[in-house]
Amino acid sequence: MTMNECVEHAQTVAELACESARGFFRGKLGVEFKADSSPVTQADKGIEAEVRAYLAEHFPDHGIFGEEHGANGVDKDNLWIVDPIDGTRSFLSGNPLFGFLLAYLQHGTPQIGVVGMPALGEIFVGVKDAGAKMNGEAIRTSDVQDLNRAILYVNEGDKIYRDHPNVFARLMQSGQTRRMSYDCYPHALLAAGHVDAVVDYDLQPYDYLPVSALVEAAGGLMTDWQGSPLSLNSDGRVISAATPQLHAELLELVNG
Repeated sequence: MTMNECVEHAQTVAELACESARGFFRGKLGVEFKADSSPVTQADKGIEAEVRAYLAEHFPDHGIFGEEHGANGVDKDNLWIVDPIDGTRSFLSGNPLFGFLLAYLQHGTPQIGVVGMPALGEIFVGVKDAGAKMNGEAIRTSDVQDLNRAILYVNEGDKIYRDHPNVFARLMQSGQTRRMSYDCYPHALLAAGHVDAVVDYDLQPYDYLPVSALVEAAGGLMTDWQGSPLSLNSDGRVISAATPQLHAELLELVNG
């Protein structure tokens, strides 16, 4: 199957998942809590099952790694990563800024990254070396190079404050405009040129690999806090930036 065909299937999966999520949103949800105290709903489980069934039908030899059901043990050189509801706490509290995430990796390198925003009717798709689009329209990161001129989003700020108070203090003095946020949407806004930088924390591969593929396809950079490329084994601390200069400033900031 060609990459273009993979992209078409990824778009279709996102449309199906977003439609399903809208059917659950602000309805009655069965909420459970995992061992790490994070919530999971019937929607998380049902949407991931739907996505897995679609991928298994069209890519029977590919591996699938999802937040709710783990890895299926098939081909890891061709791997789909699924987060059915990115931002379950937002979702279950009626906040529309939750997302659907999908990535396709070849030999560990993200080739396709999809961020669906079901309640907003937006689907972002990034393809390695082929650019990024939102609802079919081309998007690109901004050209801001100076952190003092940047729109900076700080994701999971409460956790950064708890674990790295000095980093948090520096972030609170940075950026021309600064917002506290959560989940995938700030990274999608960066890909579309609305946000210039995002510092994020305590993520899993199904959180950061789909958005990293989107951000980089749109012309930005996304690495861990040490500046290393993201992989399945990264530690979940990430920086997204519109330009290399802005990225370098943020690396210096988080590393003191």
